[in-house]
Amino acid sequence: MLKRKIADLIEQHVKSGSERILLIDGARQVGKTYIIRYVGKKLFPNFIEINMLEDSVGERLFENAKTVDDFYLRVSAIKGELMGKAEDTLIFIDEIQAYPHLLTMLKFLRDDNRFTYVASGSLLGVTLAQTTSIPIGSIRKVRMFPLDFEEFLYANGMNEFAIAALRKKFEARESLDEAMHGKMMDSFKRYLLVGGLPAAVNAYQDTRNIQAVREIQREIHEYYAADASKYDAERKLKIRRIYDQIPSNLENKKKRVVAQRIEGKKGSTFANYEDEFEYLISAGIALNVQAISTPTFPLIESSGKNLLKLYLNDVGILTAILYGNNIRAILEDEKSINLGSVYECVVASELIAHGFNLFYYDNRSKGEVDYLIDDYDSLSAVPIEVKSGKDYTVHSALNSFVKNEDYHVKKAFVLSNTREITTNGKITYLPIYDVMFLRVTP
Repeated sequence: MLKRKIADLIEQHVKSGSERILLIDGARQVGKTYIIRYVGKKLFPNFIEINMLEDSVGERLFENAKTVDDFYLRVSAIKGELMGKAEDTLIFIDEIQAYPHLLTMLKFLRDDNRFTYVASGSLLGVTLAQTTSIPIGSIRKVRMFPLDFEEFLYANGMNEFAIAALRKKFEARESLDEAMHGKMMDSFKRYLLVGGLPAAVNAYQDTRNIQAVREIQREIHEYYAADASKYDAERKLKIRRIYDQIPSNLENKKKRVVAQRIEGKKGSTFANYEDEFEYLISAGIALNVQAISTPTFPLIESSGKNLLKLYLNDVGILTAILYGNNIRAILEDEKSINLGSVYECVVASELIAHGFNLFYYDNRSKGEVDYLIDDYDSLSAVPIEVKSGKDYTVHSALNSFVKNEDYHVKKAFVLSNTREITTNGKITYLPIYDVMFLRVTP
């Protein structure tokens, strides 16, 4: 079984007697159903799982469940023998977005307090925005992501003791020795190939066959690209165009989305594609990084939506698109291959999975810095530069950024292949795998 850190959160929530129902959001194929099922069966003698998407294309039993009693009647028709009490019965409502009215009903199910509930779904950001009565105060929405690098290490034999020792080294800014650094870089490069989609990770564990892994990644990528079922044909095509262009955008120097390139129409602006961007981001299949030219804390107050970078939600999908079955591009440091977009993608997915909202610094005269994150301890922005080559100490835009007194920068990071952790002024150079230890501390 793959160790997922969110399992602890789910377990703590359902055991706490919270007045809110836990709602797990996330892209399809990231393991939501599996981990909720695992925790539910572990903790509750009576575990009832209802997939509303399957119901919506089958019996449609819950389509007209408008009241709590209606809902219970329908549950009893299929799982009546498992309906015990709140302390021993968990009802798991999967793919709840198939019936948006059930999101409103969660409040009344919780008020009734007859059973314990967990719900999950995808596109919940879009669905909640279109729900007439949002159950504010009755739900706790948590987003789930593919396996991050730490979880990938667990999947490949590293234990919690080893991770804790690595974290302690990071916190003390102590470099690993050559042997351990080599082991970590080898694991990191394998993560770039395999990514964090559970099906791909399991295939890698079972077979060590990159072709089997790539086949799964291509299938899921195609599924993501084709899945926009709630939209009409024209909007689906626009969503597909934007999604398909993400890898090529990342190979450009600026890496950001250019609205006029989406359909090749002059005069197109971001406003023309606002719903399409919202779908990709809310679906969890694209990660958004917004531009900021005046980086003051909190960063959200200074962000602009008209300069946007999009990354794929899984680095394994990206390397499958870029390099196919050729593993040398990742594992052997081919001089002709620039891994900049791959490194930026994995850093984006790590930071977002760890709770950060992502921004980047854009200044016409001073250049760009790859990422900006909020530091709640110092109440300032932290710039992060990502380097895949040997020239990791060359970063003129970052130098200008940290020297600007108006920005009140306390610290900055450069992530690269370097082994040694060093600090020069406000800038600390970290090995790329240490991104796993950057966490939000509000």
